[in-house]
Order: sequence, then C-alpha cells, then structure tokens
Amino acid sequence: MVKVDKKKCIGCGACASTCPSVFEMGSDGKAQVKANAKKDAKCIKEAIENCPVEAISK
Repeated sequence: MVKVDKKKCIGCGACASTCPSVFEMGSDGKAQVKANAKKDAKCIKEAIENCPVEAISK
C-alpha cells in the first residue's frame, strides 16, 4: 500500500505528474493517493524516487 506523509509533503506535484493514475493533489495542496488508485501501477516506484522530500512510501 502506497502512502503519502502529509507532514513531509511540500505539494510540489511531482508524484501527480509522474503517476496520475495513483496520485492527485488534494484541496489542502498536498499530494494524496486516489481512492480508486491502481495499487500495482509501475509509475509508483518512479514517483517515490522523484519525490524531493521522500514523502512517499510503500
């Protein structure tokens, strides 16, 4: 299960642009995992690697 640490997230949007099938920007300006996210999407690993503050974990 992929998670976004809201305390670390700076709202840069890198994960949402890298992996839009899994991540979206919430109304608070922070990233979140979509409710209907494809849990095995190949882009999740890339989003984790691209996060500048390491806010995404699996």
